[in-house]
Amino acid sequence: MKKFPLLALALSISIFGSQTMTAQSRQFKTPAEARDFTEVSKYGEMVEFIHQLDISSDILTVEKIGESVKGRDLLMLKFSSSTFGEDKRKIKVLIHAQQHGNEQSGKEGALLLAQELIKPENAHLFKNLDLALIPQVNPDGSELNSRRNGNGMDLNRNHLIMTEPEVVALHKIFDKYLFEVTMDVHEYYPYGQTWKDFGYRTNSDILIGFNTHPTIPESIRKYQQKKIKPYYSAFLTSKGVSNAMYSPGGPPEQDYIRYSTFDINDGRQSYGIQNTFSFIQEGMNGVDALVDNLAHRAHSQFYGMLALLRFVSENHTEMQAVVAKERQLENITVPEVPLQMEHFPDGSKLELPVYSYSTNRDSIIIVNDFRPVVKPTLTISRPCGYLFPKSHQDLIDWAFRHGFEVKPFKMDKNTMLERMIISKIDSIDFERDTIAIPQIEVRKIEPKTINLEEYIFIPTYQLKGNMLITAIEPQSELGLATYSQFAYLMKVNSTYPVIRVSSNR
Repeated sequence: MKKFPLLALALSISIFGSQTMTAQSRQFKTPAEARDFTEVSKYGEMVEFIHQLDISSDILTVEKIGESVKGRDLLMLKFSSSTFGEDKRKIKVLIHAQQHGNEQSGKEGALLLAQELIKPENAHLFKNLDLALIPQVNPDGSELNSRRNGNGMDLNRNHLIMTEPEVVALHKIFDKYLFEVTMDVHEYYPYGQTWKDFGYRTNSDILIGFNTHPTIPESIRKYQQKKIKPYYSAFLTSKGVSNAMYSPGGPPEQDYIRYSTFDINDGRQSYGIQNTFSFIQEGMNGVDALVDNLAHRAHSQFYGMLALLRFVSENHTEMQAVVAKERQLENITVPEVPLQMEHFPDGSKLELPVYSYSTNRDSIIIVNDFRPVVKPTLTISRPCGYLFPKSHQDLIDWAFRHGFEVKPFKMDKNTMLERMIISKIDSIDFERDTIAIPQIEVRKIEPKTINLEEYIFIPTYQLKGNMLITAIEPQSELGLATYSQFAYLMKVNSTYPVIRVSSNR
C-alpha cells in the first residue's frame, strides 16, 4: 500500500487532534487509547491509524489482502528490516485477531503492538523475524459487535470448508509465505450461568492454547509445552497479567476439562496440521462483551503477543530447524492418519485458577477429571491420493480454494482404486457435540470401469496431505461431510463420489 504524503497527512482532520506524529517521537495513540478506552476503535479510525503508522516507520509496509463480505479492506501490517519473507535466515510469524467481531480486545491489543513495534528499541526483533500482523479479520462483525461475519458465518469454524472471503484471504497469505509461527487472538466469556451456578468462573486475563491434533509432530507440541509456555507465562506475570492454559469444558465434577479442540476447522489447527508452531490466545472478555475493562484487556492481549515475538526472536534458529525438519515430505507423510480421536486423562490433575462468587476472591480448583491427551480411536493407512469427479463442482472448488497440489494420474501395478459405499449412519460424541458418522463398505474397482479423464487427482504426499485425508475420508469426524454444505455426501446406500487411491504393496 502506498504511503500517504506527509503534507496531506498534516492537513487532514482526524480524531487524533493535535497529537504529534513525527518519526522521531512516534508517540501517537490508538483510537481507543485516545478516548481512554471508553469506546472501541471503529473500522475507519483503525484504517487511518494504520496509515499513520505506515508513514512513520521504515520497517512497516501495509498490504490489502482481501475484502470482507461487506467490502471492507482486510489489512496486513508487514514488519521487516529487509524485503518481507525473502531472508531465509529469519523466521516468519503471522498474528491475526478478531475473527469474532464481539471480541474487541484482540484488535485493540494488536494496534498497541503495532504502535510499540515501530519504536527504535524494538528494531532488534526484526533482525531475526518477519512479522505479518492482521489486527482485524472480521470488520463487518466488529462494527456490529457481532461474533459472525457479514454472511452470518463463524469464521473460526470455517477454516476447513473455507466458504468465507476473510478466511480464504488468511490462507492465501499463509500459503504464500508458509509462516513457521502463527497466533490466532480471541476472547473468552466466563460469565455464563452454568459456571455461575457452580459458584466459580475462570478468571485469567490471558489463556494460551497450543497444537493438539495428533498428526502435528510431537517435537512441535513438546517444544510449545516445555520451552515456550514457561517463558510466555513468566513474561506475562512480570507485567501483572494473570495467565493459564486454555482449558475448556467443565464445570469440574460435572464434566471433564481438556485442552482446546483438535478440530482443524479453526485458525490454529488448520495452520498447525501443516507442521507449524501455532497458538491460540484467549483474553478474558468484559461483562458487556464490549468496553468493560477494555484498557486492561487490550494491554493483556498486547503483552501476550509481545511475549511470543520476543521468544521467537531469541530462539528463531532452533524453531526454524524444528519446522524445516518436520515439513520434509518423509516426516509429513505419516503412515497412519487419525480419523476419529478422543480426549484422554494421563493421571495428572489440573490446578484451575478461578474467581469465587461466594468469597469474591481468586481461588484455585483442583480438577480431577482432566483429559489433556488426544489419542486416535480410528485411523487409516495413508492413501496415495484421491480422484475427485469433475462433475462435482463444489468439491473441485473446495479443493482449489485450499490450493492442494494436483498431479496427473497414471495407474501402475502398485496402486488400486477403491469405491466407498455408505452402508449405515451412526453417531459419535465429539467434544460434547453429537455428529453423524457413516459405516462404509470398501470395494476395489477396475480402472477400465471408469473414465479417468472425468477426474482430477490430488495426492496426499504434500504439505497439506494430512488435512486432505482428514477432510475427504467419509469416516472422519472432522470431515467435509459433517458440514451442512456437504451433508449430501453421507446418504445411506449411496456411493461416495471421491475415489480413494491406495497402495497395494
